[in-house]
Amino acid sequence: MAVKAIQQFQLRTVIGSEKQAKETLERVKTAGYEGIELCGFMIKKMPMIVRILTRLAGMSMGKSGNLDWKKLISESGLKVVSVHEDLGSILRAPNEIIKEAKSFNTGYVVVTGMHHFDYSDKSAVLELVEKLNKAGKLLKEEGISFLYHNHNCEFRKVESEKTAYDLIIEKTNPEYVNFEFDSYWPTEAGVDALALMEKLGKRMKLYHINDRGSRVTGKKGSILKSDSMELGFGNMNLTAMVETAKKYGVEAVILESHKNWVDKSPIKSFQLSAEFMNRYI
Repeated sequence: MAVKAIQQFQLRTVIGSEKQAKETLERVKTAGYEGIELCGFMIKKMPMIVRILTRLAGMSMGKSGNLDWKKLISESGLKVVSVHEDLGSILRAPNEIIKEAKSFNTGYVVVTGMHHFDYSDKSAVLELVEKLNKAGKLLKEEGISFLYHNHNCEFRKVESEKTAYDLIIEKTNPEYVNFEFDSYWPTEAGVDALALMEKLGKRMKLYHINDRGSRVTGKKGSILKSDSMELGFGNMNLTAMVETAKKYGVEAVILESHKNWVDKSPIKSFQLSAEFMNRYI
């Protein structure tokens, strides 16, 4: 049975103090979620560059890094399904990352797509693959599994019939590198997410779920901007994706919606999405 979880990043605006974070985690648990995925830069003092970049992207981070997350997680009863970290930190200080993951009793460390990286450059992608294999080997030696999380940038072509993501799948060593698949981003990039899930098969260890559609109401122009939506309120074939994820034995299905929340509330948003999660997972 896959764990129903939520990504900490979705909670960033409602975990500004110990009291608020505790209340938010209680609401997460009450809604039916059993786990949480942590962001390394949100559970310790946050580098200024992260604050600046997320603020410029319209997703300010607040001061969650000042909180006692070990205590908060312990009191919440939520299971930590994984910790997101950056590749540079893993390669530079693997022992610190391993210690952190073990302190939260999780066996997974996840890295997301590279910032300011050209995924259309085949040689650069192959160099990235080497680093991913190296990082995965370092973590595996200490009993931690390493996963790669996609966005939409990996679906740039490196050859006429091959994307960077295809190359990453083919060239990474399954012994050291597997995947946390996010179906929203390939859908946004015009790629068949279900076909990718079948291609990943049992290398898909965790599954990030989100929906995509338009919240605009009333008479508007002929073209609307689409964005993330609460589960079941958009147009993605999420029931088929969940069944595929379960077929391959994913350990957790993790909700992650960055913005465009109903009533601008991440809490109302995850509560609505919980109705889908509780029904299908």
